[in-house]
Amino acid sequence: MAPLSSKPKLDVAVTKPTPYTFDLGLLLANDPNPLSTSVPPEPESGDLPTNANALEAQLAATARDGAQALINQLLTTLPLAATTSGVLLSLPAPSTALPREKPLPTPKPPTKWEQFAARKGIKPKTREQRHAKSQKYNEAKGEWERTWGYDKGGVKKRREEGMVPEDWVVEVDEKKEREEKKEARNKNKKRRKA
Repeated sequence: MAPLSSKPKLDVAVTKPTPYTFDLGLLLANDPNPLSTSVPPEPESGDLPTNANALEAQLAATARDGAQALINQLLTTLPLAATTSGVLLSLPAPSTALPREKPLPTPKPPTKWEQFAARKGIKPKTREQRHAKSQKYNEAKGEWERTWGYDKGGVKKRREEGMVPEDWVVEVDEKKEREEKKEARNKNKKRRKA
């Protein structure tokens, strides 16, 4: 096999006239050195533009230096932790304030209820107040039971224990039922006539 042509390894140490500033929380390396973007005039012959290639090479070298400087800073200043999943770095909190994409939202105007509540001094109920309203103490059983919603009055718990509900038998008032049936018949007759 022919040996693969490899690029020469670049130096790990990066030296610049003005040093980089870092924000390790955002993984940011700021290079204050000016970047020369002036491109010499293109040759008049029909060859490929070497000026653009030279500019691309310069930009790639600057980006590589910035990445290398950031990695050097990370490895020399932050604590390393070796775990089974690999080597971990604990990043500090970001120190650079990033601008928002959109402006801050304007505060919503209060609703009519909120205005009324503020005038009358009404405050929303606390969690304890809502909890006290939703449960009552059953002295016969010595337990707190819900007054509404899921498992009202401990029905589910009694069902699981196989207990018979206290109101399983309901007396029927026959006279009252007859009167209700007559009233329903009379209403139906009036509807048919109309």
